[in-house]
Amino acid sequence: MLNKERDAIGLTAVKTQRPIPSDDEHVVLKFRPRTSAEPPGHPRESIRATRPAPAANDLSRYEKPREEPDDFRQRMLANVAAFAFTVALTAIGIWLAMSIADLRKTQDCVLMGRRDCAKISVMPRT
Repeated sequence: MLNKERDAIGLTAVKTQRPIPSDDEHVVLKFRPRTSAEPPGHPRESIRATRPAPAANDLSRYEKPREEPDDFRQRMLANVAAFAFTVALTAIGIWLAMSIADLRKTQDCVLMGRRDCAKISVMPRT
């Protein structure tokens, strides 16, 4: 009984415990901006001597030689075929969504007990 009362009192009077900051944990470092692009301790002349200067905007080193020339006609036919496939797939998706919605309406009508749910097309007699 005594423990229960002490626990109830202890829970209501809980203090937040914060660690005491020590001076050893927090150190302020001084920021010294660089005056040159090289890291400190490396002279500029030694870096220039080891590697040649790159040519500006020269992308020829990334080009790969082709075994055969580029076939523009084949690429355009492939693009047209991909576009036609995408259009057909979109049309099928729209048709499917509309038919599912129509079936849902018909099913809801039948489940409500109505008898005039299905559309009946009558051919006129001549």
